Amino acid sequence: MRHHKIVVALGGNALEENGEKPTAENQWKTIRKAADHLAEISAAGHEIAIVHGNGPQIGRIALASEAAADQVPVMPFDVCGAMSQGYIGYHIQQAMKEALAEKKLERIPVVSLITQVVVDKTDPAFQNPVKPIGSFCSREEAERLEQERGYIMKEDAGRGYRRVVPSPRPREIVEFETLRRLWDSTIVILCGGGGIPVVREKEGSFRGIAAVIDKDLAASLTARSIGADMLMILTQVDYAAIRFGTPDQEDLHHITCEQAKKYKEEGHFAAGSMEPKIQAAIEFAESAPGRRAVITSLEKAGQALDGEIGTWIEG
Repeated sequence: MRHHKIVVALGGNALEENGEKPTAENQWKTIRKAADHLAEISAAGHEIAIVHGNGPQIGRIALASEAAADQVPVMPFDVCGAMSQGYIGYHIQQAMKEALAEKKLERIPVVSLITQVVVDKTDPAFQNPVKPIGSFCSREEAERLEQERGYIMKEDAGRGYRRVVPSPRPREIVEFETLRRLWDSTIVILCGGGGIPVVREKEGSFRGIAAVIDKDLAASLTARSIGADMLMILTQVDYAAIRFGTPDQEDLHHITCEQAKKYKEEGHFAAGSMEPKIQAAIEFAESAPGRRAVITSLEKAGQALDGEIGTWIEG
């Protein structure tokens, strides 16, 4: 098997299991299982970097901060993002080292990088919040949060209601040079939650802004910037599909960027769910000859590398 330079985007199911209480202990257990699949990729000789989501975590951090407002100052949203990067990255680091050690690869360093990602302050996303964060809740609870806290709440793919915040496009990774220097020697965990959104004030000066960047788009930017030849987007399903959830559902195996664009324009992929994954895959696969993206489940990550499983998108 040819060795690849891969950026892996980890979905929420790699951090939390449905039905489990969202405790730090349960998150660690779930990440530890995910680490076995990632270590398998590394053990096969591939070079990897890891980008992860933070939607549920940043929502809970912000909620906890607001709930304690009479005791301690409320943390700004960008600071909540940094906090989520720190504790999720810590868990992934620890889990990866343990999983690698089991494969006799304990000498491979693993590090999480608190990462800022530049966005455009005039991005139209700031006028149209769509990115779900926090836990799912009922319609009644959603209405209460809208009234009491001023949140914007939207129904999320039939699973309940969640708070939504702006999701501007990632433009530049501030710490990219650090990733470039570490790549050949270290598994780097970066752009957690899509990266901490910042706007450029002047050369070398940045200011945090309240938003959550889509982690799949951030992973695509990372992969394009570092010259990876594969983007692997790991989620809860083995394949992306058209007519999803209907009797006529059709799993997609190998498709071109043009086919993916056509299905996207026809509305086959849910906004805030599969749609940004498809967009991220298209942007990566179109960026240079020979680049391919795959969308599949965490459990099938190792098997997907032979091209037989998952939705593969290429130019």
